[in-house]
Amino acid sequence: MSEPEIRRSGFVALFGRPNVGKSTLLNKIIGQKVSITSQKAQTTRHQVRGVLNRDDAQIVFVDTPGVGKPRSALGKRLNESANEAKGDVDVVCFVVDGRSGVGRGDLFLAEQLNPKNAIVIVNKIDGMKPEQIAEQLVAVSEIEAQAYFPVSAQTGSGLDRLIDHLVDAMPEGPAWFPDDQVTDTPEPQWVAELVREQLLRTMRDEVPHSIATRVTEWEWPRVRVEILVERESQKGIVIGKGGSVLKEIGTKARTQLPKGVFLDLHVTVDDNWQNDAASVERLGY
Repeated sequence: MSEPEIRRSGFVALFGRPNVGKSTLLNKIIGQKVSITSQKAQTTRHQVRGVLNRDDAQIVFVDTPGVGKPRSALGKRLNESANEAKGDVDVVCFVVDGRSGVGRGDLFLAEQLNPKNAIVIVNKIDGMKPEQIAEQLVAVSEIEAQAYFPVSAQTGSGLDRLIDHLVDAMPEGPAWFPDDQVTDTPEPQWVAELVREQLLRTMRDEVPHSIATRVTEWEWPRVRVEILVERESQKGIVIGKGGSVLKEIGTKARTQLPKGVFLDLHVTVDDNWQNDAASVERLGY
């Protein structure tokens, strides 16, 4: 009779500067969308957990907000959230952008890592030549860590080696979540985030950073989502002529929800909410 396989379980934080591809990486690892994505900074505002289940292991990945120079009460809170996450996990994956290279901001954040439980991920290697990837690996070797992995969150290249390494690094233990669960994000928060994702992808300039979303009514399949902006002029931009922009946002968000869901979108002005600590807290950040 063969020995039962040892099961490992633990937590891994994805940590780094904005726009290095942490959320795309999480979605690719889990095999489905559990975190919203866009090309704009501050897309991830909450700690998002994605659960990878294998026969031999369960790894809970924690996607964190990108850490940058805070310019508002919201920015300060997002930095705090990211730093809190990396302090309470088994492994910290420090993600850098392989295309833009390692910058001073990366090196500054790297000083906060504990080399004993940190690995460095060089992301976005798709389209890069082998010599370019090697050059970036040499550059990140300046960051003291346990291991270094070049990967592509878009194509999945390099992820098998990364995941196998993380499984080996997890302690032995029981699963933290049921085997069929892939995230612990509450449904209302997920719907609000899907709406915000479409706003981020549609809006230009500074408007996206001034937007927050939250569910104010949940009578499934009818869901009311409030979109908060900071100025009256932004409200008009989000609504669009004759409600055209708001209609487009709702249509795109509904394509990612179960059939028959009715999204009722409303835009509200909350003056300068990003710079008011009480408003930031009230909105759940």
